[in-house]
Amino acid sequence: MNATNPYFDDVLSTHVLIRDWLSGEAAAAENCAQLLARFSPDFTMVAPGGKQLDGAGLTKFFRAAGGSRPGLAMRITDLTLIQESAAGASVTYREFQSLPGGDSTERLSTVVYEKTAAGTLHWRHLHETWAA
Repeated sequence: MNATNPYFDDVLSTHVLIRDWLSGEAAAAENCAQLLARFSPDFTMVAPGGKQLDGAGLTKFFRAAGGSRPGLAMRITDLTLIQESAAGASVTYREFQSLPGGDSTERLSTVVYEKTAAGTLHWRHLHETWAA
């Protein structure tokens, strides 16, 4: 894994924002806005159970879920660059989540990035599957 890959860095830093928001460690409204700014207005997602979500659904979820998972721990491993072009990239990774006294979950994820003309990275699509 190349630690200086901007896509890998973005996956890792976005998950820090997600963990901090969901755990309540970063509870101010601007923390949610900073997190949501990572996602394309055209964002789509397939959740591990098959539910589909668009950008509006993601915004609604995150706004309602701030602080809902105290003690949440997240770990990202196995970052792999599938493809990269001037327009963006596709990255796969493993995501582990756990709550104090709760079960741990593992999911396999693929994020499709779009890169703006200014070089900003946005999550355009995310597909998550429960790991067997």
